[in-house]
Amino acid sequence: MDKEHLLKKGLSLFLFFFKIGCFTFGGGWAILAQMEQEFVDKRQLITKQELLEMVAVGKSMPGIMIANISLLFGYHVGGVFGACCTVAGITCPAILILTLVTVFYNYLKDNYWIKAALTGIRAAVIPIIGTAALSLGRDAMKSLTAYVVLGIALALWLLGVSNIILVLSAVCVALVCYFAGKCMGRNRSDDRQTREE
Repeated sequence: MDKEHLLKKGLSLFLFFFKIGCFTFGGGWAILAQMEQEFVDKRQLITKQELLEMVAVGKSMPGIMIANISLLFGYHVGGVFGACCTVAGITCPAILILTLVTVFYNYLKDNYWIKAALTGIRAAVIPIIGTAALSLGRDAMKSLTAYVVLGIALALWLLGVSNIILVLSAVCVALVCYFAGKCMGRNRSDDRQTREE
């Protein structure tokens, strides 16, 4: 990949992530809906499954979820330079906006119009987040095991179990199921070979 192509791709990634960082309210889940629409449906740079895997890893790692996912996505499509561009693009708007809000906080905190605007934004964000959750959830929940793990995790979360323990437990369950499936598959192929002999 030549330098000019790399720069164009990096600039394109930076501008897209800068734009959604400026205009997507509702945090990481609302941004994921925009990423899915742009990079899965329109550009077809990644599949829903790949986006789900990035979400799983990004959500499980320490730090800001959407910055983690942006980093993984940027690296996937543009290497180290792409990763730097996506993270810079997604974080710059927040830094700029929060800097302005901090400077003018005393003037804004009791402003009726600001409160009304935030109420409207909160109401509009709910369907955006819900759409992303349903769309990605359909691809994530393809087996009975996934529903069982979801049910158990939800029950434990409602009982007050720590998020860290839930994530680590889910990883352990997934690894056990994966290796159990591998062993069962190996045993079946061994049985087949024995019968053929």
